[in-house]
Amino acid sequence: MPSPRDESGPDSRTFRQGITPDMGFAAASAAARRLKKLRRAGASSRASTRVAVLGSHTTSQLSAFLELFLFAGGIDGVIYEAPYGLMRHEILDPESELYRFAPQFVVLAGSRRDLSLPPPGARHQDVVHAADAVVTEWRTLGRIAHERSGCRVIQNNFEAPAWRTFGNLEMNHPGAIGEFVDRVNRGLRQDAPEWLTLHDLDGLAASVGRWQWGDERYFHLAKLPCAPEHLTIYAHSLAALISAHLGRSRKCLVLDLDNTLWGGVIGDDGMRGLSLGAGDPVGEAYVEFQRYVRALSERGVVLAVCSKNEESNAREPFERHPGMVLKLDDIACFVANWEDKATNLARIAETLNLGLDALVFVDDLPHERALVRSLLPDVAVPELPADPADYIRAIEQHRYFEVVSVTQEDLQRTAFYRSDMQRRFTGSSAADLDAFLQSLEMRASIGPIGPDELARATQLIGKSNQFNLTTRRHSATDVQRMAADPRWVTRVVALADRFGDQGLISVLLAEQRDDTLFIDTWLMSCRVLKRGVEQLLLNDVVAIARDRGICRIVGEYDPTSKNALVQDHYARLGFAPLDNGDHCATRWQLAVGAGWEPLSHHIGGSAR
Repeated sequence: MPSPRDESGPDSRTFRQGITPDMGFAAASAAARRLKKLRRAGASSRASTRVAVLGSHTTSQLSAFLELFLFAGGIDGVIYEAPYGLMRHEILDPESELYRFAPQFVVLAGSRRDLSLPPPGARHQDVVHAADAVVTEWRTLGRIAHERSGCRVIQNNFEAPAWRTFGNLEMNHPGAIGEFVDRVNRGLRQDAPEWLTLHDLDGLAASVGRWQWGDERYFHLAKLPCAPEHLTIYAHSLAALISAHLGRSRKCLVLDLDNTLWGGVIGDDGMRGLSLGAGDPVGEAYVEFQRYVRALSERGVVLAVCSKNEESNAREPFERHPGMVLKLDDIACFVANWEDKATNLARIAETLNLGLDALVFVDDLPHERALVRSLLPDVAVPELPADPADYIRAIEQHRYFEVVSVTQEDLQRTAFYRSDMQRRFTGSSAADLDAFLQSLEMRASIGPIGPDELARATQLIGKSNQFNLTTRRHSATDVQRMAADPRWVTRVVALADRFGDQGLISVLLAEQRDDTLFIDTWLMSCRVLKRGVEQLLLNDVVAIARDRGICRIVGEYDPTSKNALVQDHYARLGFAPLDNGDHCATRWQLAVGAGWEPLSHHIGGSAR
């Protein structure tokens, strides 16, 4: 039985599950105090990251809640809070405590009160110059912090005030506060550097109501950036962005059907008895929810169905009901039977080759949600309200699927998973593995990381956890630097077969040191496991090494809680173990002299 200090134990799991963005200020404060006690007792999470919070207002509660929500996501957030009012000093002084802390993330928690506003009667040209000056100042602060610490900068945009000095003409008059704030925010978004992530503080304020968000009493009394009850969603929003950068966003939305995607029970009420479609307020709410779900799918969230139903009944509305927005082609994995939901969720995760911690399960029945939380604590299970009109908010507030970039591969993800299931079906009917791999008619393209590959390569580096030998996270700036450095070898693999295009699915980064090529990063999408991509890529890298006069390649496996499937990766490829001393990571070497023979595979294509 795990001790109470073990953050993986049942008590801590229950504690984590109780930390939600809709908890009140008092409850969040109590939870933050409990977390500090756990920390003092020596508890630690599965992963850690160093975050510095800098602002010109009071940030102590924000920092405490940020640590709390990172903990809820399985991240041990080590937080540095800059002294009150010294944000610029901390950044500009190269000897400040900020740089001694060596943050991985720096949060610039600005607000509209940091802006020097033009007078209401200012000319258009003067307003433009003033807005440009604001953007330049904040961009400079972020750049200095990034260059001195190598951190990613997460910077707030600026929230517009609730009042409108110019009334209905607020967004038309150059001297209006609202128009000026909007102009500055547009300037921050335009040509934003790779190391910068903009945090939409203005969107948060609008989502709760600007008068409620910016309650002036709390700023005058305690210099709080917003009303206390909204500090939880503020901190949670920042935590979601950090988690996304660390590859911890959820990937798959698993949906119940009856009274979740439509009103009624298909097996009892039949097609005509369902509440779904125009003319029925309840049915229209379900339609709107389906539109939201489909929009998530179209930008890269994988959809699955987990229903207690006869499969033919469960599929019928997707095929025949005129009110259905979602179609069977939108669903990557469809499971409908009479087994318990926990068993079926585990089956869905296995089918899609995802971890349980990639799933979000939505079900209208409280006992089903409780069962899954108890048996599969890694699966996220939001509370679902009684009114389907509130379903979108119930899911959206958790920011399960936060993204920091969207690539072409994201937009095609459901098609990737559906074609993968077709490949598995073909594989189950093949006489042997070689026959199956040959039948796929695979074609690959291998080459260095260029401008067209940078976004997807960086995304894979940031979020790949299972097939990832070292799980080192490199920013796009880091990868660009490596690609331009002649000492580094950068390779990406794109794969296609007769079922469709898989997109860019593997990344390798290696550095030449004298006569040795050291592999810093080697990762691959789990969709293409055991199809020969590893052999194909190693052959390519060995050819490059030989051209450079390199005699050996050295790789490292650094074990984590998620990458056990690649613990024998180098051994399977013919690498020999090196003496690793007392380190948890293992190191492997491969001699690439004349005696080395290329590895066989069934993939066509060529290097570019």
